[in-house]
Formats: sequence, structure tokens, C-alpha cells
Amino acid sequence: MFSSLVIANRGEIACRVIRTAKRMGIRTIAVYSDADRDAVHVKLADEAVHIGGSAARDSYLSIDKIVAACKATGAEAVHPGYGFLSENPAFAAALEAENIIFVGPPVKAIEAMGDKITSKKLAAAAGVSTVPGHMGLIADAEEAVTISRSIGYPVMIKASAGGGGKGMRIAHTDAEAREGFERSKSEAASSFGDDRIFIEKFVTEPRHIEIQLIGDQHGNVLWLNERECSIQRRNQKVIEEAPSPFLDAATRKAMGEQSVALAKAVGYTSAGTVEFIVDKDRNFYFLEMNTRLQVEHPVTELITGLDLVELMFLAASGEKLPLTQADVGITGWAIESRIYAEDPFRNFLPSTGRLTRYSPPAEEAGAELVVRNDTGVAEGGEISTFYDPMIAKLCTWAPTRGEAIDAMEVALDEFELEGVGNNIPFLSAVMGQQRFRSGRLTTGYIGEEFPNGFSGVTPDAESLTHLAALACCSAFALDKRLYPTTPEPRAVLIGAQRWDFSVRADGIEYWLTAPDGKKLLVESGWKPGNSLCIARVDGRLHHVKLDRVTGGFRLRWRGADLVAKVLLPHVADLMPLMPIKLPPDLSKFLLCPMPGQIVRIDVAEGDIVEDGQTLAIVEAMKMENVLKAEKRARISKVRVKPGSVLAVDEVILEFEAV
Repeated sequence: MFSSLVIANRGEIACRVIRTAKRMGIRTIAVYSDADRDAVHVKLADEAVHIGGSAARDSYLSIDKIVAACKATGAEAVHPGYGFLSENPAFAAALEAENIIFVGPPVKAIEAMGDKITSKKLAAAAGVSTVPGHMGLIADAEEAVTISRSIGYPVMIKASAGGGGKGMRIAHTDAEAREGFERSKSEAASSFGDDRIFIEKFVTEPRHIEIQLIGDQHGNVLWLNERECSIQRRNQKVIEEAPSPFLDAATRKAMGEQSVALAKAVGYTSAGTVEFIVDKDRNFYFLEMNTRLQVEHPVTELITGLDLVELMFLAASGEKLPLTQADVGITGWAIESRIYAEDPFRNFLPSTGRLTRYSPPAEEAGAELVVRNDTGVAEGGEISTFYDPMIAKLCTWAPTRGEAIDAMEVALDEFELEGVGNNIPFLSAVMGQQRFRSGRLTTGYIGEEFPNGFSGVTPDAESLTHLAALACCSAFALDKRLYPTTPEPRAVLIGAQRWDFSVRADGIEYWLTAPDGKKLLVESGWKPGNSLCIARVDGRLHHVKLDRVTGGFRLRWRGADLVAKVLLPHVADLMPLMPIKLPPDLSKFLLCPMPGQIVRIDVAEGDIVEDGQTLAIVEAMKMENVLKAEKRARISKVRVKPGSVLAVDEVILEFEAV
């Protein structure tokens, strides 16, 4: 076993690798860019080396700088994590040339599986089921249309060197095929330096299910069960679980054995994942093989009891795997929620800024419950535009799927995150949906369940009453500290609804009586200054994020984001008479929906545009976002030029009526 290791990555995966390495007594060396000078992974490692500027191309994507860091520190091995150079055969070859161990598969396996066109041909030759499609290179958009017609719409247009949802588009028409080809090609060139595109049939009602593999240098390859990754947005996974609620034992075994056959065909070692699309009849088709550790590997670890990073270290050192296929089982159920810096209320647009509050739920490792949070950030840290917007991977494990989902709901309720927009409300909403709980998943789940975007959750009547009661008791506790003789009656307003309560308090117990005589018992230890309220209302436990606002509280719970005004009754009587401030009219402007750079402006001053016409393209976090007209109008002013870097809501164009 090697004794020193460079982690050629950042963020949560760097921290994850460091934890296992430290447990095994391996000296850890972090590398960092200008933007990551104070990052958690830098502080966690035994040693750290600065490798360049904030942009990934100047640091984490620089093979020469990573190799130089290895030489300067005497590192014997490198773990690439995921993303960046993790699937770059030139990086693995450069390390091999310097006699530095690459904790990953052989160069030839990376080359074979890293090219999606080549990998599909190899998969077919190895007896793996593949999706119908065109695996040759495509010259231009018109050829893309011709091929799409021959395959039959809908089709998936994909970058050969793609990953992470970049360079991928679904096309249902000729126009979408042309646009998808151009955008995929552009994104692929920007993200991977390789603009080759291929097209395949898009399977309807598809599930995304993948098989985890681990192999050693002695010819042993094991499949470690599957992960269900169907909850995706823009081809980016959001929620994963293991095992899949859809597979039966026979399908699982067939997928596992075909994955092993593919791995052995290319001499694969280390951890890798074979991804499949599975239709409603459990027919499965090879998508691609990721020759690295996956983001969602924790759910596999939780149901198998294995440490995949440790197994990668053993394989890279030339040791035999310490288990056989018969030793691999499934115990319980695990769920992973990816916490992203994005605003679900603004169509999931990326968000940047400083984490003014970061307090994840307490981690647990019990026989009936596990709560695990893989992260690489801390309170006060910066979420920048330079890297992926993922903040943390929150995982729960329990004996059954239902219990694991229940645990995730509570963990999300307890996760306090302020300073940047985040998707915790959306994740909470999904956990509460009956369709998700029943396991009826497809890769189109988010579009089908939230066709108009996400606007929050409206709690049921009982839950809303409980939230009103919590607000009432919290206001009463606050007032008692300021005014010991404060009157007891309170009126709570949430939107157009009103609750009137009489309050009697004794320590942490509050008895609330409504005008109809109905009573509620609230047990709450909330104190002014607390941002999380853990309380029982009539015996039902709630974990509610509670912040003081003028006249009341902001309450966030299970995807709901509400303001509760707690007033004296006579003040509440006057509230309907108060004027309502109308929002400004922004319909005459095209605003930049996220921090990003203008790639292209497709219109000029004086042009008349139609509904749905492309106006501009903004790149943010390596993804190109097409901004389109929402109605017929004339362009009265173009405020910016291609190359401009804009903040959220900066004006790009001005319109006038036609």
C-alpha cells in the first residue's frame, strides 16, 4: 500500500477521499486554486499545494501542475475524485510515466469507455444490451436532422466526451434537433475540448439505473448492486437511492453480469459504474460507463457496508479484493439528496454568494438509522461561479425505503442553509409526494410533476394550523421576555387565513384555545435567537426553520415557505384594510436569470421578435442557457455585448410593444 496521496480534486469529494486515507494511515496532500485557498479540503489534508488560478483550466484541469505537486511532495499516488481530470486518459498516462500510482482504471480502459461512441460498440460486442442509434460522427445540424428522422423522434443528442448533463439535449422535432446539435456541440467544446456528437433513440418512460463495479488487478470484477438515479433535472441527477424500488432479482443479476462482462472486456480495474436506461417492462439498455467514483457512491456504501474508496486504494496497490460476489448483499435502504446552490423558485437557476449560515443535521450511525452528510463547505465559505454548485450530499439509511424517506424529510427540515439560494425546499417537496413514495419514477419525473416549475408547497389544513400554533407560541415566548404582563389573545395570519388563539404557558408547554373551544397542546423549547424550532403539536413532531420578520415569523417546513403574522386581535382586524404594494412591471425587459457570461446575442435593435424566438444565450457554471421571447415585441435597446459578465437580474434587452 502506498503511504502518500495527492487528491487531484476539491470540495466534498476531496474531503471524502481524505477521510478514508487518514483512517488507513495514508498521508494526504490537497491541491487548491486561488478560489479555494481557505477551503475545507485544504484544512483537512496533512499538506496542501497551491496549483493556480480560480478557473479550473488554470488549476484542477492542469495535468502539469498536478504532476508537479506530486513531485514536490513525494506523493506516491493520486486519487482524481470525479469530474476534472478523473476520466482523462492523458492524465493517467502522465502519472504512469512518472511512476505515480493512479487510483483508477488503466489508461486503455479509460480511453475505451470515455468515448461514448467507442464504448457502445464495445458494449455490443461484449453482449451488453444497447439503445438503437447512430454511433458515427455527425458533420452538421442538417445531418443531425436526417439521422434523427431515421431513428425516429424523440432522440437524445449527446456529446461523445460528455458527462454531468453537459452536451445533452432531447429533440422531438427537426427544429429541436438542429438547435440541440448546435448547443450540445458548443457545450461539449467548451466543457471537454471535444465537440463530437452522436444521436440515439430516447426511451420513453425511462428509468436511469446504474450498476456499481469494483475490480482488482488479478482479474476479479464484482458488481455491488444498483442505484436508482431517475430523479434528474436537465440530465443532472438530483436524488439517488439504493437499491432500486423497480428492479427484481433476475433483472438486477442480468444487469450486474453484463456490466462485469463489459469491464472484463476492457481489462477494467478500480471502481466504475455502468449506466443503463430501463423501460417500463424492465428492458435495459447500456448508456455509458463512468471510469471513476460516482457522486452517488455513498448509497451503495450504506447498503453494502463497503468503503469504495478503500477498495480503490487496495486495487491500485495491486492487492486482491477482500471479498467475493457471494459476499455482496443488500441491507436496508439508502437515499441521497444533492444539496445545490440553486434557486428552485427561479427555475433552479444557479446561485452564488457566501454561506452566512451552514448547519447540517447531526450525523448518526445507528442500527436503525444512519444520517450522513458528505460536504466540502463550512459556514462563511464562498459558493463561486468557477465550480459545480453542489454544496453537500445528504444521505439517510434505514431498514426500509419508507423509513429512509421519513428520515430524509426530517434531515432536510433540520438542514439550515442561508446566504445562497438552495434546493432544500424542492427536495423536501419530492420526499412528500405520494408518487415518489410509491416508487413510480422516470427520468421525466420533475418535468411531469412540476410542469410549471416549483413554487413551493401548500401544507394541508392540519399542518398549516400546527405551523400557526408554533408561530403563536414563539411570539408569546418572545413577548413574555419583553413584556411580562403581555395580553394572552393572539391572532395569526398566514396569507388569507386567520387563527385566533388564547394562550396559557407553563415552561415549554403551551395550551392554545381557539374561539370554538378546540384546544392544542404545543411543547416547544424555542427561544429567541434559535433558527430551528423543534416542537410537538398535539403529539406530532415538527422541525421548522423559524426566523423573525417584522410582525411575525418566516416558517420553512417540508417545501413550504410561509410568513406568519402574529398580532393582537384588533390589529389583525385592520390588516385587510392595508394597501398592497404591487411588484414592479418588468415585462419590458429581458433580465439575466443567473450570474453568468453572455455567449451570444441573436437580435438587434429594431428587430421584431416572436414568441419562443431565441434572444440570447447565457453560460453559467459551464451550462449554456437559451433565453427566449415570451411574446411578440420589438427590441428597443440592446444593453450588453457578447462576453459581458452579468449579475442576476441585470438587463440584457429592452422591449416595446408592436
